[in-house]
Amino acid sequence: MAQITTANKKNLVLISGRAHPQLAESVAKELGCSLTETDARTFANGEIYARYGESVRGCDAFVIQAHSHPINEWLMEQLIMVDALKRASAKRITVVAPFYPYARQDKKGRGREPISARLIADMFKAAGADRIMSVDLHAAQIQGFFDGPVDHLFAMPVLLEHFQEKLNLDEVTVVSPDMGRVRVADIWSDKLGAPLAIIHKRRDPLVPNQVSVHEIVGDVKDRVCVLVDDLIDTGRTIQKAAEALKKNGAKGVVVAATHAVFSDPAVEVLQSDAIDEVVVTDTLPLPEEKKWDRLTVLSIAPLLARAIREVFDDGSVTSMFDGQA
Repeated sequence: MAQITTANKKNLVLISGRAHPQLAESVAKELGCSLTETDARTFANGEIYARYGESVRGCDAFVIQAHSHPINEWLMEQLIMVDALKRASAKRITVVAPFYPYARQDKKGRGREPISARLIADMFKAAGADRIMSVDLHAAQIQGFFDGPVDHLFAMPVLLEHFQEKLNLDEVTVVSPDMGRVRVADIWSDKLGAPLAIIHKRRDPLVPNQVSVHEIVGDVKDRVCVLVDDLIDTGRTIQKAAEALKKNGAKGVVVAATHAVFSDPAVEVLQSDAIDEVVVTDTLPLPEEKKWDRLTVLSIAPLLARAIREVFDDGSVTSMFDGQA
């Protein structure tokens, strides 16, 4: 059976989409349960089908899906899975989307643009989701887009533990790659007891993925710089930031990011001589061809499992991160 049952007969059902089954299996192992048998397939014309192999009536269901390429297919699959749960009389449905799809489209930068992150929240609600769980949202205001509870988890404790064990903290400087990440970098700075530096950059709105680094605010000379960001897409922003740090005297640059989107040519770009190590979590699947010897992938499964357990037990997810953000 794939269910955990409490004394009051409440059942936890854990369901995985097809995008990243390894993560779901790791979460199930942490929870001490198995994944619900699911028949999910894509027909020749691209339509998706999903059916559960056992009753989910009255259950507390958690649907885990990674939103990697092809993101629209995996998004649609998760929506269909939620709809199937609703129609099968699940009591409560939680969408577990470690990497929230379309999170970077959280506001209108120019006229006639969509706010796609809000649209995604509306779609989850329309499908039947009661709750959303995600890790390191690109913009905190996304929590307000969904008409229901949103559990915003932070990967910082997972990443911090790695650096606390590996680095000499006396020589570390935490670096924010842009002004938008300063608040998060400042928390990292406090946790590591390290000074903070900020890279001021300007992005050309008419040329996607092109960034010009202008200046570094803070002392990085002879320091090991920890560049912190929520995601890495093509890697060009991180590469330019690392090169600027090295030119300003940094003796080492390591990168910490939660979501390894790694769109081409990220793998090639991130193997730059200016970057000594890249540390990410497994919120998104990484095929072997997108791994290299200076990449470290940390498991997010224990964090997700603990949050799922808190929600299932009507506990406090917020208490998991007291003082973290």
